[in-house]
Amino acid sequence: MIPLRDSIPPSSVPFVNYAIIAICVLAFFAQASSNDSGNEIVERYGMVPARLTHPNEVIVMTVQETIQTPTGPLIREREHELASPGVPAWLTLLTCMFLHGGFMHFAGNMWFLHIFGDNVEDRFGHVGYALMYVGTGVIAGLSHLVTNVSSPIPTIGASGAIAGVMGAYLVLYPHSRVQAFMPPIFNFVLPAPIFLGIWFVIQTFSGLSSLGTSESTGVAWWAHIGGFVAGVVLAFVIRNSSLGRPEVTRRRSFDHYQD
Repeated sequence: MIPLRDSIPPSSVPFVNYAIIAICVLAFFAQASSNDSGNEIVERYGMVPARLTHPNEVIVMTVQETIQTPTGPLIREREHELASPGVPAWLTLLTCMFLHGGFMHFAGNMWFLHIFGDNVEDRFGHVGYALMYVGTGVIAGLSHLVTNVSSPIPTIGASGAIAGVMGAYLVLYPHSRVQAFMPPIFNFVLPAPIFLGIWFVIQTFSGLSSLGTSESTGVAWWAHIGGFVAGVVLAFVIRNSSLGRPEVTRRRSFDHYQD
């Protein structure tokens, strides 16, 4: 399901949300314009669990490469030593949030952040939202770390932090609705708790299914789960204290999409 818009218009300009998207755009273009399609950038600034848990060891991972033989292409595995980190290992918990593994990964994350981030920034305030985004992103990274302590695979993406934004949205706007699209033709409106709840159930089921298996999917399910739960907790704090801004009461109408 792809969210198209929600029923809550922002009450202020979401400067921080725009800034986060802009940083991710610049990082994506840096990856795309590099000679090796961004592989070295990912290795230097992605969060590698083994690098945090074994800081004094050289990190080696198994990679696949295609070679041409007289009988045709052959895929073989070889050992690859990761590039040295560009920042202290613990800081990659932050830098990894702004890197992505391809255009669809990047575009999907930025779209979800565009849909839900402005409303959460309304309630947290600009500074509070920046701190919440970074905090849930770090918790997401740690959630992946504790479930993959020896993994040499770099972890990248804003998904964990955006999951935190979605968890916060669920708590702060329980009466919101989301217009969604399910390819190829289905266009419908769902209550936001159902849309976000379905998303979280999928992450949880996938995360539980991945325990004890090899990292073959390339998806950090537990980062999504950890970020979402962190966002829920922080939103409860904001909603039930004087730290946050008042609730936005304006609503968009979806009536003309429901003929």
